[in-house]
Amino acid sequence: MDRKGGQTRLDELAELLRGAPDEVFLQPHNVPDPDAIASCAGLQYLLALRGIETKIVYDRELEKADALLMLKLFGIDMVPAGRADTLDERDWAVLVDCQRGSSNVTDLITEEVAVIDHHEIGRDASCRFSELRPELGACSTIIASWFFENGIEPPSALAGALVFGIMKDTDNLTRGVADLDVGMLYRLFRYSDPAAIRELNGSQLTKEDLLRYAEAFKTVETYGDLGFMRLDCPDDSLLGSANDIVLSLDTVRVSVSWSVRGAGIKLSVRSELAEAPASDAVRSIVSGLGVGGGHAHMAGGFIPADRIPRDRDPDLLIRHRAIMWRESL
Repeated sequence: MDRKGGQTRLDELAELLRGAPDEVFLQPHNVPDPDAIASCAGLQYLLALRGIETKIVYDRELEKADALLMLKLFGIDMVPAGRADTLDERDWAVLVDCQRGSSNVTDLITEEVAVIDHHEIGRDASCRFSELRPELGACSTIIASWFFENGIEPPSALAGALVFGIMKDTDNLTRGVADLDVGMLYRLFRYSDPAAIRELNGSQLTKEDLLRYAEAFKTVETYGDLGFMRLDCPDDSLLGSANDIVLSLDTVRVSVSWSVRGAGIKLSVRSELAEAPASDAVRSIVSGLGVGGGHAHMAGGFIPADRIPRDRDPDLLIRHRAIMWRESL
């Protein structure tokens, strides 16, 4: 990594944040998943050691059972932006596990001065400080590396959170994983509490989630190596995790799942094929209508309600565009 006068990246970020005119907030994507939660918590701890106090805010409610349990098990404090009474235009924000301009990130009143992310680099990604590592499978890997390159031993709770973050975003080191992801997971594991990680692994669904899955799986269809599913639920996290199961079908190599809501259509795409990146698929599906992006193996998108053609059934629209994209390769 680049260095300025022997400084680490953590030192460089802390130096920047010391110039904040008011408070500093850490902002993950709107519905924080385990990787985003762990990354924010780890960064908050590291910055505190450099004398920078921060608060973690997000724009939507936490949805998945494992994400909620992480806050309890590891003592992580984060609140919806609407309940952060001191949040104002003088505050600075560090975007974590997300970038400006993404469909899953609300532009808060703060000034975004830094970004730390592992997703595909967007057009509006750059800030005064940018640590963008799209080759990595998890943002937790970046934060973990900052612990070790600064000679800081991670507390057990944070080590466990970061381990779980890496495990979830790489699907247990099987999806989009890089050598650094593997190295950080094993270095962190010796500091973590395996019992806490086992508890998280056993608490990923509620009964209500399972019933929603059951209804969604009735809609599954396949076309060649494409899989399709509609989930009637406002939960972004469930949409992605249900789509992972569609991808596990023996004939499916690319899966497309969506949820039609009042605000529009939320999309999740997964791919196992190097020649058929999920990020390309989602851009093709939303082309001219919405926004989308992500990794070669995992991507998401959104089509606003007012951009959905009134003469087209949303389900047929998505299937048709996905099939046209796949057949064009």
